[in-house]
Parts: sequence; C-alpha cells; structure tokens
Amino acid sequence: MSPQVKHFLALSAVSLGLAPAAVQAVEYTQVLPEKSAVAFVYKQMNVPVEGAFKRFKGQVSFDPAKPAGARAELEIDMAGVDAGSPEANEEVAGKLWFNTKAFPTARFVSSVIKPVGKDQYEVAGKMTIKGRTVDAKAPAAFRQDGKNAVFEGAFVLKRADYGIGEGMWADFGTVANEVQIKFRLVAAPAPDRK
Repeated sequence: MSPQVKHFLALSAVSLGLAPAAVQAVEYTQVLPEKSAVAFVYKQMNVPVEGAFKRFKGQVSFDPAKPAGARAELEIDMAGVDAGSPEANEEVAGKLWFNTKAFPTARFVSSVIKPVGKDQYEVAGKMTIKGRTVDAKAPAAFRQDGKNAVFEGAFVLKRADYGIGEGMWADFGTVANEVQIKFRLVAAPAPDRK
C-alpha cells in the first residue's frame, strides 16, 4: 500500500471518528448570548433553588475537524444574576456573596479541549470568581443546529473555593457548598472572508 493511500485512509478514519460535520471543516467563533444560557442550581436548607446569569459574553474557536486547537472564553457580568427574587439578587450581589462592586465579572478561560467520545469533549481551564482562580473541568456535548453549533454541559463548583457565601452564609447546612452550573452556548460560524 502506498504512503498516499495510507495517509488518505488515516484521514478518513479520523474524520469518521469525530462527527459528520467534521468533513465540512467549519470553524465556530461567535457566541450568541441571546440564544445561549448559563444557569445554576444550589440547595438551601436541602431544597433545590435555581438561578441564572442573564448577561455574559464569550469567544470560541472550535473546528470539529481540529479539536486540539480549540479555545473558549466566557465572561459573566455578576450584577446580571437572577437568584429568584429582587431581594435574593440584592443579597447575592453583596460583599458576603459575589461582591459585585469589587469583582464585577467572573471568567473562564480554557487551557485544553479534548475529545472524549463522539461529539463529546472535556473542557479544562481556569475559573476566576471574586478574584480567586481555580482549576475547572466541564464535559461539553457538541451538535449542529442549522448553521450554528451548540455546546451543552454541566459541572459542579464549590462555592467555598471562591469565597462565595461568607460570614453567616458559610454554613453548608444552610446553603450547600456544591453548586451545579449548567450551560448552553450557541456559536455562529466565523464570518466568510471571501
């Protein structure tokens, strides 16, 4: 078998192992916040409470044919938190929780995005909240929705790692340490540069 045929077969195997979209070699770069969502669930007195971050922006560079070169960055406006009521929103913006005056944004920057199965990836990087930076990992499923890409996943962070909920709120019996973060990010293809 010639080297050219071996190379072609190897490339074909890689393409088939990733996703049907990989053959198209589309790079997704523009996160569409109006179509995306970042939400959270925590337990207060063992009762699940849901909330969401209403304002955020992000950048990605993702080509399904070249996942090793992928990058992602998400910046969340912490003053845009919806914790369920105006009173709760005011409380979590304060010094004991997010301290949004001193730390107006939270940020995630990826360091590695690696495939772990068909259309499944593990995204690792640094999460910064309230001036504290901690290693974070999240699974992300990829799918196409028309021309756009959709990345969905969930992971758990520990609020104590970031000093979220200090003072009288530091008791994990009142508010659990574990907070589930759920995301659905929709990204558009890179603009055609023709």
